[in-house]
Amino acid sequence: MYQNYHFLRQLSQALRPLVVGLKFMECFSQEKDELVIVLAHARGKNNYYRPFFLRATLRPDFACLHFPEDFSRARHNSVDLFETLYDLEVVDVRQFQNERAFGLVLENNYTLVFKLFGNRSNAVLFQEEVVIDVFHNKLVSDNTLQLSKLDRELDQSWEAFEAAGHDHRKLFPTFGKEVNAYLVPLPQAGELVWEAIQDVLQKLENPTYYISTWQYQITFSLVPLGEVIRSHTNPIDALNDFYTTYNRIGVISKEKSEAVRVLQKRIQRTENYLEEAFQKLVTVDGDVKNEEIGHILMANLHQIPERAERVTLFDFYRDRDIDIKLKSDLSPQRNAETYYRKAKNERIEIDKLQENIALREGELEDLKNHLQEIEAFESLKLLRKYLKNNSLLTDAPILSPTQLFKHTEFEGYVILIGKNAKNNDLLTKKYAYKEDLWLHARDVSGSHVVIKYKAGRKIPNSVIERAAQIAAWYSKRRNETLCPVIVTPKKFVRKPKGLPEGEVVLDKEEVVMVEPRGL
Repeated sequence: MYQNYHFLRQLSQALRPLVVGLKFMECFSQEKDELVIVLAHARGKNNYYRPFFLRATLRPDFACLHFPEDFSRARHNSVDLFETLYDLEVVDVRQFQNERAFGLVLENNYTLVFKLFGNRSNAVLFQEEVVIDVFHNKLVSDNTLQLSKLDRELDQSWEAFEAAGHDHRKLFPTFGKEVNAYLVPLPQAGELVWEAIQDVLQKLENPTYYISTWQYQITFSLVPLGEVIRSHTNPIDALNDFYTTYNRIGVISKEKSEAVRVLQKRIQRTENYLEEAFQKLVTVDGDVKNEEIGHILMANLHQIPERAERVTLFDFYRDRDIDIKLKSDLSPQRNAETYYRKAKNERIEIDKLQENIALREGELEDLKNHLQEIEAFESLKLLRKYLKNNSLLTDAPILSPTQLFKHTEFEGYVILIGKNAKNNDLLTKKYAYKEDLWLHARDVSGSHVVIKYKAGRKIPNSVIERAAQIAAWYSKRRNETLCPVIVTPKKFVRKPKGLPEGEVVLDKEEVVMVEPRGL
């Protein structure tokens, strides 16, 4: 809410007694999206008498004001701005009605407007109604602004509220997302909603300024949201605190928030897939199976009339009659064969669905583990490294492990197999979590094999033995009678920098002897 009308109105009132009567001494920029204004009572020989500093950061991703007690201008790489205003006196601070903008009004009918419109924020200089200079020249539409039209008249009466169908957002666009979030859930009755709105308006008239962590970001608000860090009663002190806090820890909060948003979207997508897959599995694996219908037909071939389209027969599986649809151009035996073929396809589809479900459940577990890891980061450098190493920087759909690696399922556990040295690295570094089991034929080149861990369950020895047989098969020991295979949790597998593709270092290992056997 540091760009919100309700806050800027309070800020304008607080600035007025501090800056009216001061002179505009200089304005300069030494950062691409930042300008600094110095106001003071008088210009001294080497300095200013009791200066007041206004620093405006106007980046597309962060537009905020700051009022430092002191600010030293760099000797190089700085440029003077709005020189027309130098030595002119500030005569007022003007807040524009229902708008995220306020202005310093100076002598000779100049107004320097701070337009805090999110990623279109700018500083615009007017003389009378006409724009004569702008800070961000790329915002070309700002050159056509008219000063008097920056005020917005809004009908915020009860009658307008009723006409809007009790949707307060149509009447109070100035609330912004923080106040709207604070108002949720609103009561259902219109009168109660109106009372809640009036109560909030009272709070905005005499606010406390909160700096909090909300939705994983450092947030400035006039209503309590999230985890409150500090609160203030002075708008200038509050904004200075927020500016400093945001620049100190806000960047990591923002990047963490974006990473969490992407992961939550992926988790939702995976959960939706699993829900659909389970529903399909229930549909395919219905009460009456095609194989059973085939058996019923074969047991009653003599009772089925030629060219019949339907037949009612006794279902000895359920001890009742069953109505069976037939193809009239096929013999009873061929109809039974058709149901057997459908049953075979059903089994293939069920196996594939179960395999995909097991893989996606593993992906879901990995995503939730990533989410837990990200929420714990306090270092921006380590967060960025983790996101990069685990390919979590984009919102692109996750590429299924079945598309990247050989795979199989055994006793409900997914087993992934690397295809080559580079693919082995991908499997071990990015698709294996610390509790997964990692396997490799000992002392020879071969595939990395990973058994995906299931939360709260110990991987059975039978599954480990099967994965070891696969690791032995996809190695240089394939033709040996017995092969030693390394088994260790993934957390004991390291890939030091500079090691060739496919090679790793193990901190701990066990060895099992198995007979090589492929998929």
